[in-house]
Amino acid sequence: MDFYYFPTSSSQAAHILLHETALAHVAHHVDIFTGTMEDGQPYAQVNPNGYVPALVFPDGRLLTENVALLDWIASRAGLSPADEAGRTRQLQLLAFLSTEVHKPFVRLFFAADEGERAELRTSLVQRFGWLGLQQQGEHMLGAEFSAVDAFAYGMLRWAATHGIEVPTGLTALARRVESRTAVQAVLAIEKETPLFAA
Repeated sequence: MDFYYFPTSSSQAAHILLHETALAHVAHHVDIFTGTMEDGQPYAQVNPNGYVPALVFPDGRLLTENVALLDWIASRAGLSPADEAGRTRQLQLLAFLSTEVHKPFVRLFFAADEGERAELRTSLVQRFGWLGLQQQGEHMLGAEFSAVDAFAYGMLRWAATHGIEVPTGLTALARRVESRTAVQAVLAIEKETPLFAA
């Protein structure tokens, strides 16, 4: 499989999960601002929508959208909850992170108006507050690491670098996730610094 990512972006969650599950893949760095891949070719040849993450299977099929990639990787590697209620909860939290946390952050990154920025920051604090209430034990879905933890970790990195207040339980979660071998490997590949060292 070919995996396409941009460092510091939301694609980091799928990158982490690929390493966590040891699914064979070749990672390709994409510059989403210039729309080019590391070989200089236009990324639109791979994903006409121009964003990451993306997976291309050996038969040429293209899979995009974070929730879909994370669910697919987790289900292929035995990381999805075994019961229907658990799987549905995983999808619920992945969708929440994608729509209610990731999207406001993207708006915050590019907002020029201070009033809008303040509203987005307030909204993100509230949404992280709700997310903190959903944590079940050491990880988001209980005792075991899941796709939700990988996605939450990336959003918690964004919160930390932009001064967004999050519940202490989520900071502890980010610290636990960051200590995992797969996460350390991805941070090294993406040339990112750990943020939650004990």
